[in-house]
Amino acid sequence: MGNTENTSLDTMVTDFILLGLPHPQNLRILLFLIFFIIYILTQLGNLLILLTVWADPKLHARPMYILLGVLSFLDMWLSSVIVPRIILNFTPCSKAIPFGGCVAQLYAFHFLGSTQCFLYTLMAYDRYLAICRPLRYPMLMNGKLCTTLVAGAWVAGSIHGSIQATLTFRLPYCGPNQVDYFFCDIPAVLRLACADTTVNELVTFVDIGVVAASCFMLILLSYANIVHAILKIRTADGRRRAFSTCGSHLTVVTVYYVPCIFIYLRPGSKSPLDGAVAVFYTVVTPLLNPLIYTLRNQEVKSALKRITGGRGAASENK
Repeated sequence: MGNTENTSLDTMVTDFILLGLPHPQNLRILLFLIFFIIYILTQLGNLLILLTVWADPKLHARPMYILLGVLSFLDMWLSSVIVPRIILNFTPCSKAIPFGGCVAQLYAFHFLGSTQCFLYTLMAYDRYLAICRPLRYPMLMNGKLCTTLVAGAWVAGSIHGSIQATLTFRLPYCGPNQVDYFFCDIPAVLRLACADTTVNELVTFVDIGVVAASCFMLILLSYANIVHAILKIRTADGRRRAFSTCGSHLTVVTVYYVPCIFIYLRPGSKSPLDGAVAVFYTVVTPLLNPLIYTLRNQEVKSALKRITGGRGAASENK
């Protein structure tokens, strides 16, 4: 193993080898097909949500669906950053990724992931205002404010991704260059650094821990107030509709946050479970989002019917 005294430019790595997900050789073709189908369905499902929100005037004028459209856009990019590399692992192609490509992938993942984290918080806040402050909701959460909050989430996500990428790749990497993971992520890359990574691990723990914990606590606080308000609704149908809307959001948040906490809040972990757990929020969550929000949201289903109904739906709306 190299050390800090042996990190001249001619010994620095120029690319990394992504070892991918461990798998039996006889299942390579099956796993290739599974992840390929997941990727296609993820792209099509989120694109459908995005186009539905954009095309239906009743949806794209409401903050809740603006946020849903942004979430679909993020999921399409997040899936594209990670899943093609997983698919490549099940082919005879080279598993090498250029040093710059590794930097870009780590930045893009943390940029998109943290932006999504902030977006989930905004979606919880939007539901809190809609259910707990219904009379003041149009004033407290209008289209202009929603756009400003979304822009703020993108900027904050970009800053977070830049910090993590800069801190990770300021360290020298002089070999070995095999990343025991399916994409360039902080814990796996730091194990290859030819320098002390204690500060990096601490900053990663605090930074990601603070972001994730703060967002998660705000979401829980929002939903605690939402549940309290829902229980005051007198009609059973009203309670059911309110719980259905919030239940879809909570399902996605749980699938997203629990694996993140498992991966990033255990500094220095080398558990073989890390890769399997990471698949949930990098592969499964982007696939589930369009399914959950379309199957459990009556307004999205109605909008899809209006759009696919063509002229009949248009004449009905008139």
